[in-house]
Amino acid sequence: MATTQKGPVVDADGHVLEPADTWLKYIDPQYRDRAIRIAYDDEGYENLLIDNKPLQLVRGHLGVLGGIGMDPEALHANGKMTYADGCPPGSYNPQARLQVMDEEGIDIALLYPTIGICWEGMVKDAKLATAYARAYNRWLADFCRANPQRLYAVAHISLLDPEGAVEETIRARKDGCIGVYLSPDMAARSGKHFDDPAFTRFWETVQELEMPVGFHVVVRDQPAFQGWFHRDLRDRLFGFTFLAIDVMAAFTQMLAWGMFEKYPRLKCTVLESGANWISAWLDRMDHKYRVMATYSPLKMNPSEYFYRQCLVSADPDETLTAPVVEHIGAEYFVWASDYPHVDASFGVVTEMKERLAPLSAEAQRKVLGENAVRFYNLGV
Repeated sequence: MATTQKGPVVDADGHVLEPADTWLKYIDPQYRDRAIRIAYDDEGYENLLIDNKPLQLVRGHLGVLGGIGMDPEALHANGKMTYADGCPPGSYNPQARLQVMDEEGIDIALLYPTIGICWEGMVKDAKLATAYARAYNRWLADFCRANPQRLYAVAHISLLDPEGAVEETIRARKDGCIGVYLSPDMAARSGKHFDDPAFTRFWETVQELEMPVGFHVVVRDQPAFQGWFHRDLRDRLFGFTFLAIDVMAAFTQMLAWGMFEKYPRLKCTVLESGANWISAWLDRMDHKYRVMATYSPLKMNPSEYFYRQCLVSADPDETLTAPVVEHIGAEYFVWASDYPHVDASFGVVTEMKERLAPLSAEAQRKVLGENAVRFYNLGV
């Protein structure tokens, strides 16, 4: 196992690229004819089919769902790069992933989906949503069994089906999953807010099972911010950058609507939105709370709930991580590789160590791995 001088190195947000036949193999039989799959259309373009409908955003360039270390221009060439072209072996083969982790100096990886961040906006059938999530969770648990001390499954749970979400969370926990990934956007839960009574049992369940929930960026044909699109290729940079907004909005609503007040043992990780913004955002929320406290369910400053119950994930390319960590406190940060996505890169552990170098050795150990071990009860 690759190690630092002291303490483990934990990738708090690594990804898999689900094999194209994952849902065909793992879904409940009654939903197999509606399983997520990859197929070519009549014009020869590769499509990701969700409930037998194509996700138009990635039609003809599914390779961009992976693509680490590849030429982004080639990956975006419509129709030329397939999903398989963008999939390095470490994204779908556990032994190959362990080799990548050794080469990168990563001891432990917490694993999140890729196709799984794409489908919830299109699914309207609540039971199908749970079936999709359950199929993926079954496959991921099998993947992680290759080395349970280094590979940890984060269960994908869909709140479109509140009762199914509870049942699948309990089942996934028994199957070895250590946390829950939730889509942050409203479409993924049929427009319901997090404090909707339909979700009470879910929040009680993840709190009781000590499974942190993580909000992560999502890919949608119709994102929440689509009204800002210019409807040409310039949207790509805008849209890619703005993916973080859904995560920030979900996290802000959890704070502002008193979810951490109501569920004081609920733990939450804020993923793939960077971490350098968190200091300014908490300051802003605390300032606004002072003039809005009369209308708020909160009993403490918003920042106090963050300190009590949350972590935020830093990206290797952020330039102010060390001073932000020093200001907020080293206990509240993890980091992520985002492997094997197109905007990820190799050598990220070295890059993170360079970003954190101005901090004390104790603070570096916390951010690089000890916080994730503690927060997720990994028992390392």
